[in-house]
Amino acid sequence: MDSFELNKVAGAVLGALLLAMGTGFLAELIYKPKPAGDRGYALPVAEETAGGAAAEAPKEEPLPVRLASADAAKGQGAAKKCMACHSFEKGGPNKVGPDLWGVVGRHKGGHEGFGYSAAMKAKGGDWTYDDLDHFLKSPKGFVQGTIMAFAGVSSPQERADILAYLKTLSDSPVEFPKP
Repeated sequence: MDSFELNKVAGAVLGALLLAMGTGFLAELIYKPKPAGDRGYALPVAEETAGGAAAEAPKEEPLPVRLASADAAKGQGAAKKCMACHSFEKGGPNKVGPDLWGVVGRHKGGHEGFGYSAAMKAKGGDWTYDDLDHFLKSPKGFVQGTIMAFAGVSSPQERADILAYLKTLSDSPVEFPKP
């Protein structure tokens, strides 16, 4: 193959590249892209009050009021997400978490045969409905350093329903606090 043949091949390759680039530039001159505009959803923004501070989130009802209208049947359904790690039957086995039969009134970190985290053992005291409500809302917020990997239950009424269900899981249930 002589040098004239190589020049023809190189010229063909460079010509093809110039044609492709030129077509791209020409297309950009002819067609203008449309801007996206206001697509999507507007995100809610905290409204400011007269003092300049952001508006406070609505307060949730006190626990005794929520417990007065709590439904244990709904709580049993809501507690199904807990069944992966806890058992609910009397004398049930410890799983990833301890058995929850008779948890109200039980010492925190005191279920026989379960290895609690040091943070839970150090918390101390007995489980009350108020403590369980705070723990169900945010386990890591209530007991810093707990190894329980559960995000929590954000709905106040769902937590009250779960507490009503836990009340049924006892031979001598602890009464709800009075509203």
